[in-house]
Amino acid sequence: MKLHLKGGRLVDPVSGKDESLDLLIRDGRIEMIGRNLSADSSFRSVDLRGKVIAPGFIDMHVHLREPGFEHKETIETGCAAAAAGGFTAVCCMPNTNPAIDDESVATYVREKGKSVCDGLVDVYPIGAVTKGRAGAELAPMAELVQAGAVGFSDDGSPVASAEIMRRALEYSSMYGIPIIQHAEESTLTQDGCMNEGFVATRLGMPGIPSVAEELMVVRDIILLRYIPKARYHVAHISTANALDHVRRARKEGLDVTCEATPHHFTLTDEAVSGFDTNTKMNPPLRTADDVAALKEGLRDGTIEVIATDHAPHTIDEKDVEYTQAPFGIVGLETVVGLSLTELVDAKIITLYQLVEKLSTNPRKILSLPPIKIAEGEPANLTLVDPVVEWTVDLAAFHSKSRNSPFHGRRLKGRAIGILNNGSVRLS
Repeated sequence: MKLHLKGGRLVDPVSGKDESLDLLIRDGRIEMIGRNLSADSSFRSVDLRGKVIAPGFIDMHVHLREPGFEHKETIETGCAAAAAGGFTAVCCMPNTNPAIDDESVATYVREKGKSVCDGLVDVYPIGAVTKGRAGAELAPMAELVQAGAVGFSDDGSPVASAEIMRRALEYSSMYGIPIIQHAEESTLTQDGCMNEGFVATRLGMPGIPSVAEELMVVRDIILLRYIPKARYHVAHISTANALDHVRRARKEGLDVTCEATPHHFTLTDEAVSGFDTNTKMNPPLRTADDVAALKEGLRDGTIEVIATDHAPHTIDEKDVEYTQAPFGIVGLETVVGLSLTELVDAKIITLYQLVEKLSTNPRKILSLPPIKIAEGEPANLTLVDPVVEWTVDLAAFHSKSRNSPFHGRRLKGRAIGILNNGSVRLS
């Protein structure tokens, strides 16, 4: 593989670069970086004027469904969706069957990831906090770290027991990787299917109160004060009040981070009015005030990461009454476009900040080595066209599932290619 990437805007938070440059790539490594480089005819020339070259994006919150739920998604189709969406790495949650709660399952996931899509997408397992994600007994954390786990979570469910969470924080602190909490006080959310509030009352739908998220975040922050070396990450934060607690904890010096999803900073609970089950996810779509708070959190840096919570379900599973449908939507193939449209084009964050939230920050939180865009280093890159306009078409998705509420939505900007592990995908 020989590539001449010409005139792209290199946005690299690791080195601090933000300038138009050429890159010569040979055999998967960066051979030369500079202005107006020349290359012989053996190099494939790619004109990137007006485009962006960024360190490879990583989605630290996806559900690849394998093993156990391959009718929804497989590691191969999930990686294909990730590659199409601009990601060179994904972190897969452990709510599989069996759960990623021992070395054998974690190893299977890692090795399967290496064998699909020409190795373009690195797959990192998130180990379960508890055996079987049952909430009763800690999973073997040392064994999971040895097998490549980069974090621990019972996502899909909260770590409900304060005692289990305390022990999880203590043990995970020994390895320097975070506990990733699905923040929900489940005793307040049973039978709920959308945000509790005016819209739910109008629609006659059982609600999920925002206080359920806030309570769990507050409890865990209090526990974190007893374990100062522990690292705690709030998955898919969705409420203004929970975000305020994270902001205060960070100012206090606690190692607390959080992520937001594109659907939570783009849509409100009004989207449920049409009873489209593709607007059903957990946490649910919240109020306009919550959306505004998330955007402010993204702007001021309280929210360090944008992640998708990519959660595939089949058409048959979603084609039921709203109250009976499973929670979750796919997101890998729309996140870059939604983020550019709703955040960068709207001048809420800069393109530089977006690259931080999709690449640099999640890798830092997960203790993964930073991607270095330098001569002699492996080429792990995401290429983005920040201004191209396109329409979301579910039929064109690479994911095995099509459960997205964004079909037909007009977006500005998308990923146009990735390079990783000596392989290339250019659209």
